[in-house]
Amino acid sequence: MRREAIAPRPNWEREVEALGFGFHTLDGRPYWREDACYVFDAAAIDAVEAATAEVHALCLEAADRIVRAGRYEDLGIDARAAHLVERSWWNRDPALYGRMDLSWDGTSPPKLLEYNADTPTSLFEASVVQWYWLEACYPDDDQFNAIHEQLVERWRLVGGGQRVHFAACYDNPEDGTTTDYLLDTCMQAGHDVQALDIEEIGWSGRDFIDLADRPIDRLFKLYPWEWLLAEPFAAHLPGAGTRWVEPPWKMLLSNKAILPLLWEFFPGHPNLLPASRRREDIDGAAVAKPYWGREGEGIAILAPRQGAVLAPQRIYQALAPLPVFDGRHALVGSWVVGDTPAGIGMREDDDRITRNTSCFVPHRFR
Repeated sequence: MRREAIAPRPNWEREVEALGFGFHTLDGRPYWREDACYVFDAAAIDAVEAATAEVHALCLEAADRIVRAGRYEDLGIDARAAHLVERSWWNRDPALYGRMDLSWDGTSPPKLLEYNADTPTSLFEASVVQWYWLEACYPDDDQFNAIHEQLVERWRLVGGGQRVHFAACYDNPEDGTTTDYLLDTCMQAGHDVQALDIEEIGWSGRDFIDLADRPIDRLFKLYPWEWLLAEPFAAHLPGAGTRWVEPPWKMLLSNKAILPLLWEFFPGHPNLLPASRRREDIDGAAVAKPYWGREGEGIAILAPRQGAVLAPQRIYQALAPLPVFDGRHALVGSWVVGDTPAGIGMREDDDRITRNTSCFVPHRFR
């Protein structure tokens, strides 16, 4: 695993915009970068793929243990949400996708930092944009990237033979692009699809409905479950016939409070980091994380003898510093489609914490 400085395509902005990638630059600074790429060998790709499959299996086992033992309080999940979780878990409602954030230096075992299992973004650039970059710039190389093909195939199960509605906050370019891309993969799987803004979902007194008053039988929502449960119409969730993508049981895995439970269930596992809801349980430097949060929000890195962050619903995880290449801290985002590892996307930043402004850098391997 190494970072390699390369010459970007002279017309790269036009090339990525032609794919529908409109947020390649944020506040005047490139988000998509192709003046560098990350280079792996096949053994390194195999290591990431194996670690991703292993950790995903651990997460499913942890979810089953939590549901069977009713340990929702450990994750800050109330009785109303727990009812939705349990029903979807026992119904075996299928999941679509997720992204694990891994700290990995290319030699030691990859370490799970968190599992973005409910509303992960950076999908379009990982699946489509970096693939077209590879074909244009390194056609003889390969890429760990079967995301698109696996999404299309997964929709054949998840779509359930029904019309699938797609809802997001479309005024957010990243959310809109991600949702429209997933809509396209669903359509390629043969389903009827319909997009709408999250605020356009209505309630008929019996069903959630779209703008044409059609019942929403199956809904992909790029909108976190904890936000959905805070909405006024959340009272209708238990009685509605809508099937959700992602299903409610994904609340267990997208919650960073899963990290202490993973460490409790599988102590010493080489792909996990020590984690606890108590700062004093973590020796040395630690990272304080809110139960819910995205793109680095609310994360604090604590020195070895630094005390707890005085805020509710925080967990503490042993610090696994991101490897630094050319002064850039590199994060591996490893994608899971269904239950199968599907590919990776690399993010990097000058800072130790990865945020929504952290750059996306393509990768290749031979």
